[in-house]
Amino acid sequence: MTRSVQALAYARPSALESSQVGAVLGLETAGGLTPRGAEAHPRFFAGFLSAPRIAARGLLAVADVAAARYYQRALPASLDPVVTGNGDRLRFESFSGCCGVYARLDVLQEGLDGERTGHGTTNVDVNNPLRDALSRITADDPLHLRVGPEELAVTTLDGPVVEKKVPLPDRWLRGFAEAQVASAGFDLRAELTAAQAVAFLRSLPRGSGNAARGAQWVVASGSGLRPTTRPVPGAVCLPGPERLVALQRVLRHATALRVYGPPVADGAAAASAWEVVLPGMRLTLTLSPDSSRGFSGEGGVLEALATDDAAADAELVSVLLAWEPRIEPASLAEQSGLSTERVRAALTRLGTAGRVGYDLADAAYFHRELPYDADRVERHNPRLVAARELAGAGAVTLDGTLASVSSGDRRYQVRESDGALTCTCQWWADYRGKRGPCKHALAVTMVRRGATVAGGVR
Repeated sequence: MTRSVQALAYARPSALESSQVGAVLGLETAGGLTPRGAEAHPRFFAGFLSAPRIAARGLLAVADVAAARYYQRALPASLDPVVTGNGDRLRFESFSGCCGVYARLDVLQEGLDGERTGHGTTNVDVNNPLRDALSRITADDPLHLRVGPEELAVTTLDGPVVEKKVPLPDRWLRGFAEAQVASAGFDLRAELTAAQAVAFLRSLPRGSGNAARGAQWVVASGSGLRPTTRPVPGAVCLPGPERLVALQRVLRHATALRVYGPPVADGAAAASAWEVVLPGMRLTLTLSPDSSRGFSGEGGVLEALATDDAAADAELVSVLLAWEPRIEPASLAEQSGLSTERVRAALTRLGTAGRVGYDLADAAYFHRELPYDADRVERHNPRLVAARELAGAGAVTLDGTLASVSSGDRRYQVRESDGALTCTCQWWADYRGKRGPCKHALAVTMVRRGATVAGGVR
């Protein structure tokens, strides 16, 4: 697995302290991007939380996922959550070390009482002493939240005094991109009352004993959700139900549970999203199709990455984002002069660089700028790199709807039917398109679209 070391520098540790205004939760930020450009310690918010106890538990849930591996648990992993200020809300995001669970806490405008939320994205320090302090918040006494340095300290910080260096696998970055692509194809499948949500989530196993049972399914019923032995229409896949354990942090405060998933497709395991609605907040966990299978290999972004049009369109669309909390493709199409289809492809490409996410409750994209090397996601995507090499080496021969691809000492046949490509390779035999195109089909797509590849266009 390709990985690098991510250095996070904070002015001081995040902490929960007492002051003249009562308890103050100071969340320290590392380097990130804002409308003013790169900043060492951006400041996004200062004010009171309307539901301090719930916000503390929600933040702990996001930190739980960041520190967890739900597969191959012996290998520890932890990366500080990402925080984005979108003008009217704060979003805290994390990804599990095994790349199979994406978590996001949205603290909405009604959950914040203070200055207008700033714009930008960075990491936020969540250390062990802070986790202990947050877990001790048991009442909704006034709690002042500060995200970023104190106002008077913004221009007087001498430099970082706290550094964290953590491994940053490329598949972790690809997982962020694939999770938002998967979410964009979900629909609301069920909405449970608070009592139904509590009953259902508390009935789920906490251990990993069911991880090997394969895909499990649930379907909406009058009493909430019930298991189903087969994926009937409207059913939602629940892969590795023990991976929802982080929701237990906020369960007693839930007002509803919304469940999202894609249309049922021939019984294959699928990703799903589980959103707990809270007073002034939402906590969402998105699960990959299998506990042993992270989002990074799903291949949902490859078609968009294979076109030169998407690269140019993404540059155009990116200047229109402006850290908006709701990005509508139709509106971007009108502003940019592009078709809605090209805007969606551009947003997918921007998602591979961590520049947009997808909010299921709003059914809209949102702008963020992950504080990592954006180019690495495309540069180290194995299938994309291999496809570019094949196309650039002249390995693709076109003959109408049929194409031949030479790879090593073998030749593979790629056929187009109703806009979809099939291949004679083992990848296609194993997954039949459910995890994106194989490298041969991707190379054919590049050549047919005249994409610029290593060695020229063939």
